[in-house]
Amino acid sequence: MILDLARRHGVKRFVQISTDEVYGSLGPEGRFTETAPLDPSSPYSASKAGADLLVQAFHRTYGQDVVIVRSSNNYGPYQFPEKLIPLMIIKALRDEPLPVYGDGLNVRDWIHVEDFCRAVFAVLLDGRPGEVYNVGGDGEMRNIDVVKLILSRLGKPESLIEYVADRPGHDRRYAMDWTKIHRELGWKPLRKPEEAIGETVDWYVNNADWWQPLLDRQTELLERAFRWRHTA
Repeated sequence: MILDLARRHGVKRFVQISTDEVYGSLGPEGRFTETAPLDPSSPYSASKAGADLLVQAFHRTYGQDVVIVRSSNNYGPYQFPEKLIPLMIIKALRDEPLPVYGDGLNVRDWIHVEDFCRAVFAVLLDGRPGEVYNVGGDGEMRNIDVVKLILSRLGKPESLIEYVADRPGHDRRYAMDWTKIHRELGWKPLRKPEEAIGETVDWYVNNADWWQPLLDRQTELLERAFRWRHTA
């Protein structure tokens, strides 16, 4: 276990990168604070919640210097193409259907990766041992509005949007209260999604040489898996 190795080898501080998904689905009002109960909806978010509990247990049992950062949805350059924003950009560039889960009205709090990295660095240097810090971008947007913003930036028609069956355990809304990290460490988000998502679209348009090999490799692995299943 990484926690145990860090403790044995004298790592000064262990930073656990967690997610807003550990809190489960939020109603139409309010934001998650660090004291909100953990209520994960999916196996993935349950595994993240379990990891957070292990981190806190190592602090309480061994006095290990740990901090937990729970972030809202990141976006920006170099994000893997399977994630919502790069996926929609690339499909729009290819004039392919853009799959939107359910009714597209699920709300996420979007934070630019540069803002998130600043938050992690602040917590690494000055966060209090054993504490949890929520990090949000003040960027609540419905998924469908994010998709339409991308299409508008690319000059593509909204007719490319294709609604598909909702995924299991799909939480309706996340929103993070970042009062604590601002009060203790002076951090706040600087990038607004209305502008920065557009800049992200431009980055993917201009950097196909970065993401295209990833897609090619993914296609190759899927083809290998298909061949193996039908020859084994």
